[in-house]
Amino acid sequence: MKLFKIIAIPGILSFVFISGCVSREDQAYNAWQRQMTSAYGDTVARTISYAGTTAQSDNDTATASRPELTSTSGLSDYLAYAALNNPGLEAAFNRWKAALEQIPQVKALQDPKFNYKYFIEEVETRVGPQKQSFGISQAFPWFGKLSLRGDIAAEAANAAKQRYESAKLKLFFDVKDVYYEYYYLSKSIAITQENVNLIKHLESVARSRYKAAAGGHPDVIRAQVEMGKLQDRYQTQLDLKAPVIARLNAALNRPVGAEVPAPSQIEFNEVEVVDQEQLAMLLQTNPELKALGHEIIQNEKRIALAKKDYYPDFTFGVNVIDTGDSIVGDPRDNGKDPVVALISINIPLWRDKYAAAKRQARHKYHAAKRLRTEQTNSLSSKLKMVMYRFRNAERKIDLYGDALLPKAKESLKVTESGFRSGQSSFTDLIDAQRILLEFALSYERALANRSQSLAEIEMIVGSEIPRKAQNKP
Repeated sequence: MKLFKIIAIPGILSFVFISGCVSREDQAYNAWQRQMTSAYGDTVARTISYAGTTAQSDNDTATASRPELTSTSGLSDYLAYAALNNPGLEAAFNRWKAALEQIPQVKALQDPKFNYKYFIEEVETRVGPQKQSFGISQAFPWFGKLSLRGDIAAEAANAAKQRYESAKLKLFFDVKDVYYEYYYLSKSIAITQENVNLIKHLESVARSRYKAAAGGHPDVIRAQVEMGKLQDRYQTQLDLKAPVIARLNAALNRPVGAEVPAPSQIEFNEVEVVDQEQLAMLLQTNPELKALGHEIIQNEKRIALAKKDYYPDFTFGVNVIDTGDSIVGDPRDNGKDPVVALISINIPLWRDKYAAAKRQARHKYHAAKRLRTEQTNSLSSKLKMVMYRFRNAERKIDLYGDALLPKAKESLKVTESGFRSGQSSFTDLIDAQRILLEFALSYERALANRSQSLAEIEMIVGSEIPRKAQNKP
C-alpha cells in the first residue's frame, strides 16, 4: 500500500498535467476551426455539413439535399449539383480537413514514459534490500518548438484550404464551360436543322422549275450538293452531343450516358472587365497564389524551427525504489522507499546535421517564393489572353447581333423575292442562305464564347465579377 501511494500520487499528477495540455490543445484547435469557418463564410459551412454527411454515408440526407435537374434547371442548379456530388472536390475538402487534424498532433507533448526495473540481485542497503523500481518521465522540447510546429501545420492547413477553393473554382468553371458549350451545340443543331429544311424546300422548287423548263438542271444539283453538306454538318453536331453530355455528367458525378436537358438560353449580363483591376484582383484573391503565400510563411517557420534544433530538449521524471525491511536490526527509516527526481538533456552535438536542416528550410523558402512569382506571371499572361477573348466575343455579339445577322435575313428575303421574279439566280439564293447560316452560328458561338471567357476570368481571378442588368437574349 505504501508503494502504491508513492507511485500513484506522481502518476496521477502527471496524468492530470498531460490531460490539461491535451485539453488546451483541443480548445485551441477548435477555436482555430471556428475562426477558419467564420473567415470563409457560409460556403465552407455548407461544405462542412455536406462533408460530414458524406463521411457518415447518410445517403438519404445527401439525396434530399441534391437538386433535381430538369428542363427548367438553370446554371445555378448544375453548380449546386456539382458542388454536392463531385468526388474531386470532396477529396480536396478532405485533404484540407486532414491537414487541420495535423495541428493538435504536432503541438502536443510526447507521451510520458513509464519505466520498471527489477533487481535480479537485491541491493542491500542500511535501511533494507532494494528489490525493484518504478518511474515516470516526460520530455519537453525547447521553448517555442511546439508553437512553431503548430504554426507550420496551420500554414499547411491554410494552403490546403486554398487548394480546396481552387478546386472548387476549377469545378465551377468546368461546369460552366461545358454548359455553355452544350447551349451552343443545341442552338447550332436547331439552326442547321432549319437550314436543312430550307434547302429541301429550295431543292423541290428547283426541281419543279426544271420539270417546267423554267430552270436549269444545275440549280437542282447545287441544291442537292448544299443539302448534302448541311446534312453532314447536322449529323456531326448530333454525334458531338453525346461526348458533350458525357463531359457534363463527369463533372456532376453522374453516369456518362445520363440524359441532360439542353439549356434553352444563357444569361447575358453587362460586366465591366478592366485589365488593371482584374490583374490587381488576381494578386489578392487567386487561391493558388494564396496557397503559395502560405507555403512561404510555412517555410519561414521551418527556418525558425531549424534554428531551435541547436538548443537541447529536457526530460523530467521521478523514480521510486521498492525497499524491503532490513534484516539487520531496526535502523532508522527501516524499509523506506527512496524517491529519486531526474532530469536529462539531449546534447545537440552533431552541428552539421542541424546546419543542413536550416539550409534545407531556406532552400524551400526561396523555392516557394520563386514558384509564386512564376505562377503570378503565368496567371497574369493567361488572364490577359482570356480578357482578349472576352472582348473579342463581345465585339462579335454586337457585330452579328446588331448588324450582320439582320442584314443577312433581309438579304435572304430580297434574294428569294428576286428569284421568284427572275431577277436573282438560284446560286444567289443558295449563297444568301449559306451566309445567313454562318452568321447565325457565329452569333451563337460568340454568345457561348463570351460566357465561357467570363467564367474563365472569374476562375483565374478567384472571385465573381459584379453583374449589371440583363439586356440581351
